[in-house]
Amino acid sequence: MPDLSIQTFLPNAREYLNKARPRGVPGWSPDEAFSIQPLGQGEYNMNFLVKQGKTAWVLRVNTGSQIGLSAGEQIAYEYQTLALLAPLDVSPQPYFLDDTCHHLPFGVFGMSYLPGEKLDYQRDNEKAARLMARYHQLQIPQSSNPLILEQQTLSLTFQRCVPMLQVYLDSELGDPAVKSYLTQVRDWADQARQKERYFSADPWNCLINTEVNNTNWILNRDAGTIHLVDWEKPLWGDPSQDLSHYRVPTTTLWKTDYRMSSKDQQSMMNAYKESIADSHLRDTIEERTRLRDPFNCLRGVSWCAMAWVQYRRGDHLLKNKDTFRKLSMYVNLDFLRSLFDPFMGQG
Repeated sequence: MPDLSIQTFLPNAREYLNKARPRGVPGWSPDEAFSIQPLGQGEYNMNFLVKQGKTAWVLRVNTGSQIGLSAGEQIAYEYQTLALLAPLDVSPQPYFLDDTCHHLPFGVFGMSYLPGEKLDYQRDNEKAARLMARYHQLQIPQSSNPLILEQQTLSLTFQRCVPMLQVYLDSELGDPAVKSYLTQVRDWADQARQKERYFSADPWNCLINTEVNNTNWILNRDAGTIHLVDWEKPLWGDPSQDLSHYRVPTTTLWKTDYRMSSKDQQSMMNAYKESIADSHLRDTIEERTRLRDPFNCLRGVSWCAMAWVQYRRGDHLLKNKDTFRKLSMYVNLDFLRSLFDPFMGQG
C-alpha cells in the first residue's frame, strides 16, 4: 500500500479497536469511550496513542518487515522481544498481541505509552550506554530464545550495501570523484570484511536492538527515566553492533548536527564498560566496536547515495529540503574521506 499514511489509516485503527476489543491493557476497557490519535509513523510501522480517562497506551501496527518475516511473524517477533525485556524496564511493556491479521491485513500489538523527549547526544550518551549494557546482559536460555542469530557480521552488511552503492556508481548524476572514492571504499570493505573471523572465533552473543538512533529513545527527565522504544528488528548477536551504530557519524548526523568527539566517544564507552560484569567483554568491546564502525558508516552512506540519485531523478518519495541536504552531505567527498580515510589508512 504505497499511499498508506498514519492519517488515512486512523479510521481503520479505530475500527480495529471497536471490532477486535483487545484485552490486557491495564485500566482500559473496550466497552467505554476512548480517543485515538496518530503518534508516529516509521517506514514499516504506525503507532497510535489510545486514551481513556487517565489511561494511555500505544497501538502498534506493523506494515512490513525488514527481516523477511510475514505480517503475523513480524509482529509476534517484536512482541516476544518486548516480553523478554519486560523485567528490565528498558523498553515499553507489552500488553497484548494480535498476529491473526483477521481484522486488519497487518499484525498488531498493544504496549505502554512512555511520555518524554528524544535523546540528546550532548547530554545522554552515558545514560544510553548504561541502558544498552543492561539489555546486553539479559540471560536468555538457548532453548527458549526466539531471536534470529546474527551471522557473517561484516559480510552481510557489505552485501546489502553493494547494490545500493551501485545505483550511485551507475548514475550519470553522480560526481566522478565521489564515484572513484566510493569504489575504493567498496573494494577496501570487501577485503576488510574478512576480519569478521574475529567475531566467530570469540563470540559474545546477546540481545541487540540494531537501530539505536536518537529518535528511538525516550527520556522522561522529570521522572529520571530512559527507554529504547523501537524493537522492530532485534537480533541475537555481538553487542558491538549497537554501540557502533549509536556512535558513528552517519547515525548521529542524520537527525542532528552532532558528531561525537573522541572524548565523548570514550566517556560513552567507559560508561558501558563500567556497567558490564563480564571482564572479557570489558577487555574486548573497544576492538569489537572499532571493527564495526566503518561498516556501519558504509551502511548509512550506501543508502544515502542511492536515495540521492532517486531524489534527483524524481522517483523517491522524499520531498523534504532538510532530508535532501543531509543526503547531499553524505555523498560529499570531503565528508566521505573523513569517515573512511582513518580506516583505509590502517590497511
